[in-house]
Amino acid sequence: MTRSRMLVLASSAALSALPVVAIPPLSAQEVDAREVVTLQDGWRFARGIQEDAHLPRFDDSEWAPVSVPHDWGVEGAFIPDGDGNTGKLDWRGEGWYRTWLEVPASWAGKRVYLIFDGVMAFPRVWVNGEFAGEWDYGYMSFHLDVTDLLRSGAPNLVAVHADTRAHDSRWYPGAGIYRKVQAVAVDPVHVDVWGTWVSTPVVQPHYADVRVITTVRNQTTEAEAVTVAQAIVNSEGREIARREVADTVRARGIRDLEVTIPLTNPRRWDVESPVLYSVRTTVSVEGRVRDATVTPFGVRTIRFDPDHGFWLNDRRLQLKGVNLHHDHGPLGAAFYPRAMERKLEIMKAMGVNAIRTSHNVEAPEVLAMADSMGLLVFNEVFDKYDGKADLTLETDFDEFAQRNIRNFVLRDRNHPSVFLWSVGNEIGDVQWNIDGGFQKLHTMVNNVRRYDPTRPVTLVNDNADAPVRRAFDYYDVLSWNYSRRWALARQMEPNKAVIISESASTLSTRGFYELPLPQDPTAFTDALQVSSYDLHAPWWAEVLDDDFMWQQQEPYIAGEFVWTGFDYLGEPTPYFNAAMEGFGYGPERASRSSYFGAVDLVGIPKDRYWLYRSQWRPEEATVHILPHWNWPDRVGEPVPVFVYTNGDCAELFLNGVSQGIDCKDPTSEVSTERSRLMWPELIHEPGELRAVALREGAVIGEASVRTAGETRALRLTPDRRTLSADGMDLSYILIEALDAEGNPAPLAMDRVSLEIEGPARITRVGNGNPQSFEPFEADYVDLFYGKAMLILGAGRETGAIRVQARAEGLREAETTVRVAESAGGR
Repeated sequence: MTRSRMLVLASSAALSALPVVAIPPLSAQEVDAREVVTLQDGWRFARGIQEDAHLPRFDDSEWAPVSVPHDWGVEGAFIPDGDGNTGKLDWRGEGWYRTWLEVPASWAGKRVYLIFDGVMAFPRVWVNGEFAGEWDYGYMSFHLDVTDLLRSGAPNLVAVHADTRAHDSRWYPGAGIYRKVQAVAVDPVHVDVWGTWVSTPVVQPHYADVRVITTVRNQTTEAEAVTVAQAIVNSEGREIARREVADTVRARGIRDLEVTIPLTNPRRWDVESPVLYSVRTTVSVEGRVRDATVTPFGVRTIRFDPDHGFWLNDRRLQLKGVNLHHDHGPLGAAFYPRAMERKLEIMKAMGVNAIRTSHNVEAPEVLAMADSMGLLVFNEVFDKYDGKADLTLETDFDEFAQRNIRNFVLRDRNHPSVFLWSVGNEIGDVQWNIDGGFQKLHTMVNNVRRYDPTRPVTLVNDNADAPVRRAFDYYDVLSWNYSRRWALARQMEPNKAVIISESASTLSTRGFYELPLPQDPTAFTDALQVSSYDLHAPWWAEVLDDDFMWQQQEPYIAGEFVWTGFDYLGEPTPYFNAAMEGFGYGPERASRSSYFGAVDLVGIPKDRYWLYRSQWRPEEATVHILPHWNWPDRVGEPVPVFVYTNGDCAELFLNGVSQGIDCKDPTSEVSTERSRLMWPELIHEPGELRAVALREGAVIGEASVRTAGETRALRLTPDRRTLSADGMDLSYILIEALDAEGNPAPLAMDRVSLEIEGPARITRVGNGNPQSFEPFEADYVDLFYGKAMLILGAGRETGAIRVQARAEGLREAETTVRVAESAGGR
């Protein structure tokens, strides 16, 4: 059995994607102080009832070998008449995981924790047949002390039971051990799990006070006199400040030891320059190092102004945010760090400076990536206070809240990216104070403030009339979803800032265009796809241009969080099961993934991506034309053309002939006229469309779209050509159809067969089609409007990989990728 085994320093278990902070060489004592083993390979899995599966004598030889993270729900076939709201996938049920943990001699006399980043849902854990502990909320990280259940010098069985039958969800939640698991061996006198808290209560231009509180746990039978040294290390790896504190920790007890360290001329963490420091903590007894951890942190200030929005480091920063669900499309909920890194890179390129973890606790790596990439995080813990949070009728709400909020805040509070805590989303009974709603809200908010009084807290709302009950008295920021529903809250409480926590919900299908243009944004058709002219939205929401306009008209708004950055599995508005009868279909025609994203399910940008980029990255030239120009049945008839650009105006040419100049109207009450350039009656003729964008009369860029001929060839484009041999790294290989001249073929729907040679595997395939029920695990994929995606996964061996793609009647494509011992992420 192969596992990822490493020596690391981190205030919790080690993260596989820590912020980039150089650390000085460690002493031998520090290296030996703490050992972390990632339990990635060597698991066996089976679904259903498995009597005695927690016992060592149980025979699991017929179970499937799997690696963790693992999501059983995304592995099988789609269920045609299943619930589209949860992806039409077979995620509901129970499953068992078993692995064997070797306990080396170096662990003798140490305490051993198992840290689970997330198990969906209601996990129960046994070690060597003995019950070790359990959790409820499937999105929450938790840890268990399993020391007394382990046998030294022998394999130790770890068995985990996951049960999603009682879990409720409005989207695809995943199933099983879908995030990493680690075993952490520490001295009996050690830093507690998530036990170091770094804050900067005083930040001035010339200095900052760095307050460090470390919780030391003593699990010996005698009191121990400990010395805790805190050293600040800069991003180049140099130690720049140090303080020590000594105290006695009682037997079987814990103690918080605090120091404040002045930092001279600190460099600020910012979205444009995310500078990170770290605190290296060592715990010593009688001069011998017992434990050592490293905690990354940043120096920055945040504040909200009710009339001037959000301020980062004493400057106004408009929040250009997106909501992101936790799934990764064809990968399901299984957390691959590269999948998340790529998702954030695509969002950053669009101009995003903030993300909301809608509507649940994310993997810890996400916060670390946000720190290092310069993304703010609206950190949300729950959707509703019901089965979606794995609350049952038997749950003690106060105990549940305290326990889950504690883990949530302690795990994440050192991240400079986190600027706002959210305790829930669109909870009707809380907004209206039904069935003790305000008491529940009070409990949640107080628990957050108990563990972190340094950041504001919010509740996300959707009911425009509910402010009459004044739930906003319990929290700090007015977070409202859609359609200016914050108006009454703003009127009643003008001393609190406003965030559009969900904006737009504009709907579209990548590559699909439908005429005529809709006069009603809710006028969906029986095509079961949504036109990419970006003029559709559900009844409760609006097209994205409206939110741009409202922020221009109401400058007190701190910013917006678009619903959503990426498409996700589930919530296929408007083509969900219950709506199918109205379109003349049965539930088997309901879609299985959303239409909300600015980017499709496999990470290919939709047209909307470029409209956001034109607004959010004004310093970068953006010129994007839509639609494609293959309209054989509309030659001589009007085909509307839109241009998304950060220019003021653009001139459009068809086959070299000017079709006129259109300019944005910043005073228009029609929001699309402020942000788009439109030629609604352009008469189609095959050839080339070319847009030349202007700002103050000067050309800033141009773009063109050509009518493609018959599809003749395929093209493969990897996003990365060198991978790490860690069993987790990924390359996303874009598959495209081309005509004989190399132009994209925008209507191609060919089936593409895939072949891999070398030390890699087809991890998943997909194409962004919400109506596709082809499996994600396959050696083929159908093009969808000319494009599809192969997700290539590295194994443990190094070497060259050859990837081939073939389709009937088309010239095949080939590309190469290399797997190396250490690829440095590229």
